[in-house]
Amino acid sequence: MATEPARLELLSALARKVLWLSSWTIHHANHIRENTDGLKVGGHQASSASLATIMSALYFSVLRPPDRVAVKPHASPVFHAIQYLFGRQTREKLENFRGFKGAQSYPSRTKDTDDVDFSTGSVGLGVAQTLFASLVQDYVKAHGWMKDRPEGRMIALVGDAEMDEGNIFEALLEGWKHGLRNTWWVVDYNRQSLDAVVREGLWEKFETMFRNFGWDVVIVKYGRLMRAAFAEPGGEALKRWIDACPNAMYAALCFQGGAAFRKHLQDEIGDQGAVSQLIERRSDDELLELMSNLGGHDMASMCEAFEAIDHDRPVCFIAYTIKGVGLPFQGHKDNHAGLMTVTQMEKWRAAQNIRPGHEWEKFEGLSQGPAALEAFLAGVPFNRDNQRRLGAPVIDVPERLSFKPAPQMSTQQGFGLVLNEIARGDTELASRIVTASPDVTVSTNLGAWVNRRGLFARAEKADLFRSEKIPSTFNWDFSPKGQHIELGIAEMNLFILMSALGLSHAINGERLLPIGTLYDPFIERGLDALNYACYQDARFMVAATPAGITLAPEGGAHQSIATPLIGMAQDGLASFEPAFVDELAVIMGWGFQFMQREGAGEGGSVYLRLSTRTIDQPQRMMTPDLQKGITDGAYWLRRPGENCEAVIAYTGAVAPEAIEAIGLIGESRRDVGLLAITSADRLHSGWTAARKLRRDRRGVPHLSHIEKLLAPLPRDCGIVTVIDGHPATLGWLGSVRGHKVEALGVEHFGQTGTIHDLYRHHGIDANAIIDAAEAITAGAPVRHRKMAV
Repeated sequence: MATEPARLELLSALARKVLWLSSWTIHHANHIRENTDGLKVGGHQASSASLATIMSALYFSVLRPPDRVAVKPHASPVFHAIQYLFGRQTREKLENFRGFKGAQSYPSRTKDTDDVDFSTGSVGLGVAQTLFASLVQDYVKAHGWMKDRPEGRMIALVGDAEMDEGNIFEALLEGWKHGLRNTWWVVDYNRQSLDAVVREGLWEKFETMFRNFGWDVVIVKYGRLMRAAFAEPGGEALKRWIDACPNAMYAALCFQGGAAFRKHLQDEIGDQGAVSQLIERRSDDELLELMSNLGGHDMASMCEAFEAIDHDRPVCFIAYTIKGVGLPFQGHKDNHAGLMTVTQMEKWRAAQNIRPGHEWEKFEGLSQGPAALEAFLAGVPFNRDNQRRLGAPVIDVPERLSFKPAPQMSTQQGFGLVLNEIARGDTELASRIVTASPDVTVSTNLGAWVNRRGLFARAEKADLFRSEKIPSTFNWDFSPKGQHIELGIAEMNLFILMSALGLSHAINGERLLPIGTLYDPFIERGLDALNYACYQDARFMVAATPAGITLAPEGGAHQSIATPLIGMAQDGLASFEPAFVDELAVIMGWGFQFMQREGAGEGGSVYLRLSTRTIDQPQRMMTPDLQKGITDGAYWLRRPGENCEAVIAYTGAVAPEAIEAIGLIGESRRDVGLLAITSADRLHSGWTAARKLRRDRRGVPHLSHIEKLLAPLPRDCGIVTVIDGHPATLGWLGSVRGHKVEALGVEHFGQTGTIHDLYRHHGIDANAIIDAAEAITAGAPVRHRKMAV
């Protein structure tokens, strides 16, 4: 074991190498690699530089294999440089940084090939992810599934300006409620944002806020050089000046250099003997080195701060840094996307002892021997386990999920019934489902599931109403074995929790099948987090209900228009909108399997757009062909004849209107068909995939599901599409075979009223469907209309 000074020397050397490699990676991408469009691909040399020491201390000294890290987005080059030194990143990908299939500009679980724990990019989301990942680890441990695997710390490297993101504060509150543990957030307190210098005293607000939420706060402000200077005669006066210096002034002086520091110190402190001598004993370069020796750039200070933590309470480290430290534009307020010029890089290369042509060599420019450095890296605790991304067995899903049928039901009601039947059983599927909802557990029909499976907490807590013998429909007992996680009203938290739960198989080696419920219109409140979860390839099911304008008395605020298009457009998410509960049961069974498929493009998450509207349920046998049609996205509820003149294609809760309209149209148009669309998303993605396959493999006669369904229709057949959502969701059907289409749907905010009032107002009632069919087909007017209610 190396002595402590020798260890610090090696760590500091590696940190310098990380700074060089990260800066060179960006420089290479902008000045050396051919850039055919002539545009800069981005800088962030300054943002990366401020974290080089902090991240080197973590990865080369503090972290253990179970620990997981969300890297500040702009520190991606630093992360890739560290992985390169570990042997987990290739030179080829570094040279192609921000290029096609090169190292990603922001760390990505799915796009990068090195050891990314959590994707980052949309700032704030990766930070909150670590909090929820820690809660999920507690959940897995409480259920007895951790086995002999040690707990890991969930660590976020956070920009101080990133703390402006509201979702971070929402997450802090949720962490406090659930007794957060094993979480570190390291704030890179360089006091600069993209556009400005942060306000004075921000660190005090951070400290107060974190302590109020039960966190420990560790402030790492001064490096060893500073602390040594403070111990000299006059040192206290220097410390007072540093503490009182405004953020903008300190940053400006760091940019201007040692002479500028000297002038300001002399002008503002004056001739005070000891402190003046302290300053005069140092050259301009030495004075700049002293004044830029903030805690976040001092290896010993960072290691001491990290290694002093001997508990599992959450900790916020506020590490003072200088943005762009050591680079020509350090501290400048315009340095966010700053890039060193070729001349500046050549000068810095010489200062770093890097020979031309040897820029990518792992230990070039370091005085320590390669053998000693390689031995040190091989012994780094974090580098001892190359299997940090874990796996878990597939959970068996029954061939058919059952529910208690009724002649009339809503899909929201059916969702609760299906889960209730699962909850009754003692199956692996039942034990691995975990639900969550942003304070709408009951109103999204999770009540029966929670009654049977309980709420999760690390400590037992009985339902006071029940213990006081107050009659209640619901049993809200908390226990470590509970399977529902109670959340406050914050949809961002729901989706970041879904992301954490949906990665448990890779993070904890234990598979969970998360289900989140919320009101459909409020998907848009959590859309950034939903997109983030899908980008990470997290696997979960979201049941969004009520959808559309069917919750008519609530008015426009609780009515959704664009969500079907979100379901279609969101990568990594299979979207469904069933009309009937037997369809929903099939889709949920398929969804639990889809959530577990491995391999790129093989599986994903599932979005169920459900309704509170009670409609008549079909009495039918669920044949294999019907089941396949439901999961592929569509089937014929009424198969068209050979001379079909009109087809009505509907999705979701408007089924009664479509069924009624087709019955009335059938008396005036021949061989009409009724197409039940359960997933516009699956239909559209299948169609585009088939077209791509035909383009890529010329002559391959591959037809998608929707192409096969529409193939028998005569060319002059008209199609009316109808959905309680944006009409563009189904309007593309005319492009499949060139049929004329009239797309009906909702394009404007709803009003209060009955469903019949609103359907008539928006033109999606039976008479509107008949009018549309009449408009796009030849022949006499349709004789019959629905009588006004």
